[in-house]
Amino acid sequence: MTADAGRRSTAVVPDLPGVLSASDVLLSGRSIAALQRPDGMIPWFPGGHCDPWNHVEAAMALTVCGLVEQAERAFAWLAATQLADGSWFNYYVEGGVKDARLDTNVCAYVATGLWHHALVTGDRALLERHWPMVERAVDFVLRWQRPDGAVRWSLDPAGRPEGYALLTGCSSIYHSLRCAVAAAESLDRHRPDWELAAGRLGHAVAHHASAFAPKEEFAMDWYYPVLSGALSGAHGRERLARGWDTFVLEGQGVRCVSRNDWVTAAETAECAMALCAVGHTAAARTLLAAGQQLRLPDGSYWTGMVYPEEATFPGGERTSYTAAAMVLAADALSGATPAAGLFTGEGLPSTVDLAEPWCDDPSGGCPAAGL
Repeated sequence: MTADAGRRSTAVVPDLPGVLSASDVLLSGRSIAALQRPDGMIPWFPGGHCDPWNHVEAAMALTVCGLVEQAERAFAWLAATQLADGSWFNYYVEGGVKDARLDTNVCAYVATGLWHHALVTGDRALLERHWPMVERAVDFVLRWQRPDGAVRWSLDPAGRPEGYALLTGCSSIYHSLRCAVAAAESLDRHRPDWELAAGRLGHAVAHHASAFAPKEEFAMDWYYPVLSGALSGAHGRERLARGWDTFVLEGQGVRCVSRNDWVTAAETAECAMALCAVGHTAAARTLLAAGQQLRLPDGSYWTGMVYPEEATFPGGERTSYTAAAMVLAADALSGATPAAGLFTGEGLPSTVDLAEPWCDDPSGGCPAAGL
C-alpha cells in the first residue's frame, strides 16, 4: 500500500503561510505513513524501535493529514499488543520487545490519541471500538498514583515500581486524563474517579515541584506543565518567560537540555504549542518557523541539530515523532481541524484543584513552588 492509499477524511489539512503550507504538512504526514509497518506499528525510523507514546503522536499526525486508514491501523496495533493489565512495554521492535519496562505516561497517551481522532473525524466509532483499551490503560496508570497526587514513573521489567515521579510524564498524564474524561462523557460512560485523580495530579504538577525527580535541565520539564494545561493564563506565561533565555536558542529553536546548544525539532514544536496555549501566538509562530531549519525535502525532520557546528544529533537521525509534533503544532496554530485546540485546552473538561491533606494550604492556594 502506498503512503496515500486508503480512506481519507474530509478534514482540512493545516496551512500556516510562511511557515508550513498544507502541501508541506501533508508531505510530513506521508513521511510518517511511509515508515508504518504492515501490522500498524510506527517505528522511530526505518528498522528502529517503537514506543507507544510516540506511536500515538504519529497516529494523531496521520489523522490530521487525513490519512485515516493508516491512523486506525496504528490504533489496531495498540489494541493487539496491549498487555492484560492494560499496559504496554516501553520499546517494541519488529517481531519482539526491546525494553520491557512499563512507563505510565506512555500507557496513558492512548486516551489522548483516540479522543483526538474522534474530534478530527467527527466519528466516535473508533473510540467506541477501542474504549475497553482506554479504560484498561487509564486504570493501569492510576494504580500507580501516589498519596501526593503524582504518578510513579514506571515499573521495571520485573514488575517493581519506581518510587519517584517525573514532572514531564505526569504533566502528559494529566492531559491524557482530561482527554479520557472527555471521551468517557461523550460515550455516556462517566468516570468520576478519573476526574478526581486528574484534580489531584494537576494540583501536584502546578504547585509541588518537590513531588518530582529533579530534571530542571530538560526543556520538557520547563514547558510541559503549560502544554498540559496544569499551568495556564498568567501562571503559564510566567513559567515560559522565566525559562526562555535558558532553553531557547534564538533563531534556531528549543534546546533539549539547558547545558548544550542542541536544538531538537520536537521540543521546538511542542514549546510552540505551549506558547499558543497561553495566547503568545506570534512567538509560537516565530519559534515554529525557526524549527523548519531541521526540515528535509521529503517532509521528514532531523531529530536535532548541534550549533554552531550545524551537525545533526543523533547523527543522521530522522524520527517519525518529530514530524508528528510539527504537524500537530501546525494544526494548533492554524486552527485547521476540530482538534486544533486540544493542546491549548479547548473543549477539555476543567478539573477541580484537589490539594492533599498534607498540603501547606488545603484550600488550594499552595505556594507556587511548581511554577
